[in-house]
Amino acid sequence: MKEGRHVILCVDDDQDFLDVLRAILEAHGYLMEEAQSAEAGLRKYKETKPDLIIVDLMMEEIDSGTGFVKELRLLGNTAPIYMLSSAGDQLYMTTSYSDLGLDGVFQKPIQPNTLLATLKEKLR
Repeated sequence: MKEGRHVILCVDDDQDFLDVLRAILEAHGYLMEEAQSAEAGLRKYKETKPDLIIVDLMMEEIDSGTGFVKELRLLGNTAPIYMLSSAGDQLYMTTSYSDLGLDGVFQKPIQPNTLLATLKEKLR
């Protein structure tokens, strides 16, 4: 938490998507930190110690999102992690979210009500 508000780290290489996410989160009282690559995301994570992390599965490299999650585990991360994917349902059919170190997957395009309900539940 920072300034009494939960900090959400969003890692995605699509600035338009980050802008939409920021509008949703900040309108509902959250602080958003952003990064456009897994490497920048790791730096932001270390700087901000977010309460929850949302990361895109496919960024500058295929599966860089899953590599980011593995690095977070090595750093001892305890914040919930959600993956963004346009292949979310197919991902779940082939592997368990928890096997990847995830708390869940948000399907793109993200549904604001689903996002906000998940944040409310996870950040009580």
